[in-house]
Amino acid sequence: MAPGFDIVVVAVVLLAVIVGVLIAANSTGVYDRIGRGALDLDSENPASAAAPSAALRDEEIRQMVEARNLRRAARGEAPLEVEDEVRRLAHSGAAPQADAGLRAEIRQLVEARNVRRTARGQEPLDVEAETERRLRELGGG
Repeated sequence: MAPGFDIVVVAVVLLAVIVGVLIAANSTGVYDRIGRGALDLDSENPASAAAPSAALRDEEIRQMVEARNLRRAARGEAPLEVEDEVRRLAHSGAAPQADAGLRAEIRQLVEARNVRRTARGQEPLDVEAETERRLRELGGG
């Protein structure tokens, strides 16, 4: 072997170890943040961050009503009054009721969240109250 080869190998290994330690020290918490976002069930209030404003909702409903009017006109039917239809659809006040399947699914999600919270040493949530709160957020309570 060449006389300097051993020194080069040791220097490269030491440099790699130093770089690895620096990278590991600077990447704390990276794996804990994987999959986190607005739809994360472990965040305290996921729906509020992703909830659209009422004006945005009304604008989207208006666009759908206008598209429906174009289809009605193509079929030769009388168009609907856009503003009346938007008001009726957006502000009907009667939220759809949650069926038993949806209620059971949300309850399972809350129970799974409690398991994760307990594993982290946090206080578990009241399953019934949290289920009802989530149903109200969805508008089906």
